[in-house]
Amino acid sequence: MKLIAITSILIISHGALAADPVATTSSDWKGATKQSFEFEGHKAFVVVPTKVAPGKPWVWRTSFPDFHAEVDAELVKEGFHIAHVDVVSMLGSDGALEIMDRFRDLVRSQWGLAEKAALEAVSRGGLHAYRYASTRPDRVACIYADTPVMDLKSWPLKADKTKGPYLDALKFYGFADEAALVAFKGNPLDILEPIAKAKIPLRHVISSNDTVVPAEDNTLEAKRRLEKFGWTIDVHIVDPATTINGGHHFPLVGIPESVAFIKKHAGGPQGE
Repeated sequence: MKLIAITSILIISHGALAADPVATTSSDWKGATKQSFEFEGHKAFVVVPTKVAPGKPWVWRTSFPDFHAEVDAELVKEGFHIAHVDVVSMLGSDGALEIMDRFRDLVRSQWGLAEKAALEAVSRGGLHAYRYASTRPDRVACIYADTPVMDLKSWPLKADKTKGPYLDALKFYGFADEAALVAFKGNPLDILEPIAKAKIPLRHVISSNDTVVPAEDNTLEAKRRLEKFGWTIDVHIVDPATTINGGHHFPLVGIPESVAFIKKHAGGPQGE
């Protein structure tokens, strides 16, 4: 049975803006409580662990929160909250980042979450995670990504242009045409320097034969560019290579290491 509840608003000391509390619908999420709600017309939720870890650390899923949730399930057991607002179709555009800002204000005020989140991205969610981290590095503890898109010129430009994502890119970024998309210099690959300067820890799980979001054009190119700034990505390559969905999907690997990575960089009290 689902219950309607309003979580009380909290006053916290990390500088989050006050936000009006929202009514939530409660349901079970792997033994924890998932509190779902609408945020500015977008589906959203916060998973509340049974026993909250000190400092209220949290994972912020930027896309597809039900896909490869094994790492999240382990972190909830460790006292992490999981939060998500569905702006995936906006592909990390400025409008998406602004909604994410207001969502962050809400979840920090209503649930008392830590100042810095562990951003967790799947596929196109890499656009949201990296563009957010580059422009707001003081709000990000680390990034853990699964086959992330790092360049609109790789995806969706090389995908089927009659389908939604390509048209979404033109719409939400305000590109007049394909030439404007190609000329855009705000892709994650283009704006890695602030992330390197902030020394934000990065970990990617990828497939070497991914034909949807090719590793060479995305994760491995990002790694090469970051190394020029004195930083890098911890890259875990699936072996043996997968053939599911053009190599883009695979049974998740490296789960214990990914859990440890997020716990190390986003767990416990912050700002000490």
